[in-house]
Amino acid sequence: MKIGLDIMGGDYAPKATVLGAIDAYKELSPGEKLVLIGDKDIAVAILQENNFSPDHFEFVHTTEVIGMGEHPTKAITQKPDSSISVGFKLLKEGAIQAFSSAGNTGAMLVGSMFSVKTIPGVLRPALTAMAPKLKGGFNILLDVGANADCKPEVLVQFGVLGSLFANSVYGIDNPRVTLMNIGEEEEKGNLLCQASYPLMKETKLFNFTGNVEGRDVFSDLSDVIVCDGFTGNVILKMAESFYVATLKKGFKDEFFDRFNYEQYGGSPILGVNAPVVVGHGISSPTAIKNMVLLSRNMVNSGLVDKIRQAFQ
Repeated sequence: MKIGLDIMGGDYAPKATVLGAIDAYKELSPGEKLVLIGDKDIAVAILQENNFSPDHFEFVHTTEVIGMGEHPTKAITQKPDSSISVGFKLLKEGAIQAFSSAGNTGAMLVGSMFSVKTIPGVLRPALTAMAPKLKGGFNILLDVGANADCKPEVLVQFGVLGSLFANSVYGIDNPRVTLMNIGEEEEKGNLLCQASYPLMKETKLFNFTGNVEGRDVFSDLSDVIVCDGFTGNVILKMAESFYVATLKKGFKDEFFDRFNYEQYGGSPILGVNAPVVVGHGISSPTAIKNMVLLSRNMVNSGLVDKIRQAFQ
């Protein structure tokens, strides 16, 4: 297995990404190889500064970088030798089996759909995030930003994607899938939720257990929480602020420590034909390491094939 890592993506790249690659290498199995995509000369210099042999990695040298604020589609088409563009080219050709980056999220979404493309039958790929539960474990939340506006049938598909992800990658048996709403009752919510609820209730594709409210995000009422990307992104950013607030207040607590994005590595793009993971822009070496390991786990779980089968 070869896992591609964009070493130029992220606010602290390439130092943080290369250091994260070192940490990831130490946890990979002998048959798992990390391919560093970006400026090879800079990467080798960082490795040598840290007394780590470049021979532990494969390198694909690139000369361009897609900035965090660049227009995704324009950047992908106008910068063919960027680390993100080259990474997706390698993924499409099968030279790597997974690709991850803490770079431009939009470019990662566009790159996924232009290169490996959406799995037939999937209407919209989704981004996921983790919300820790008070009693341990976490809820998988999707979508968290790829699709601000959704149709009811798209939310149903998010339930399928989230359920397969929870079961295949995290070993959650018969995951409980819920719909984010403003009330528990079936008839509550906006037009989208009112139309989505009966579709999710009737489907046999996952274990739907009803509505949850915002107060339930950190409870054990569910394993997967489905919502449109606008709502999911608001929840995600609010959850991230909890961790920052506890740090600023000097408050130490095991539960709030689990809000630290570093533990989860990144957000998988579910519904495309290969494992793709997007990291947080401010990813540290620890976050990069966990992003690589999540990519590895997605390959080993056969998740993409399971999604293909579900949507046949």
